[in-house]
Amino acid sequence: MHLAVCIKYIPDPEAAFSMFSIDEAAKKVVPASGLKHVVSPFDEQAIEAALRIREAHAGTRITVITFGNELSRNALKHGLAMGADDGVLLSDAAFDDGDSYTTASVLSAALKKLGVIDLVLTGRQAADGDAGIVGAGIAELLDRPLLTFAKSVAIENSVVRVERVLEDGTETLETDLPAVVTVSNEIGAPRAPSLRETMRAARKPVQMWKAADLGLDAAMVGAAGARSVREKLFAPSKTVQCEFIEAVTPEKQGARLAARLREAKVV
Repeated sequence: MHLAVCIKYIPDPEAAFSMFSIDEAAKKVVPASGLKHVVSPFDEQAIEAALRIREAHAGTRITVITFGNELSRNALKHGLAMGADDGVLLSDAAFDDGDSYTTASVLSAALKKLGVIDLVLTGRQAADGDAGIVGAGIAELLDRPLLTFAKSVAIENSVVRVERVLEDGTETLETDLPAVVTVSNEIGAPRAPSLRETMRAARKPVQMWKAADLGLDAAMVGAAGARSVREKLFAPSKTVQCEFIEAVTPEKQGARLAARLREAKVV
């Protein structure tokens, strides 16, 4: 059985807001120079789900896939150190500044090039943009069933079964393989890379593919192929007004406060 996990290398979501600025002309969020990057935590949990499946099904192969420049190799190294078998880096200037659609398109093309993939796993969303679209886009483009927000994933007799998180509980769903599953944080903490796997990771194969390797037209990917348009990006201005309510006694102070709130139509 062959599993593929799509992961994203992002600026550390735990970093302070002051570490980011907004370029209003370019309509981009700009992280501070030297800001630490990490694998999106939801994607780490998708890797964890794949590793648990392999523990139940010996011989399962796990491939991790990511976008980006050479820096994004660190994401693959982390996935390989967690226990994945091989990696694919999708790196091409043509992929830059794409949207969720072009991201899903490129990942789908890479998955097709890998051959028969029984199960594609992604995080429920990336922890930077929080869109949660790419996993569903991959399923649509590959014409595969999609199961989302999984807190557990199991495979038996060519059927994948997930326990899915709802607002008021959970539900259990299953579908035939091949399929796509997005993994939620309720699956639990991902394992830390062991020293043995970290040392082995350096010897595990990593392929790098460009648009041409995937048979993709550069005009259909990245910014050129994006279907969403960002009209404006800005930091909202904040204005704070503070009014002190004074009175001789606390009771009168409370009454004046209540009257002021009614005037402001807060209550």
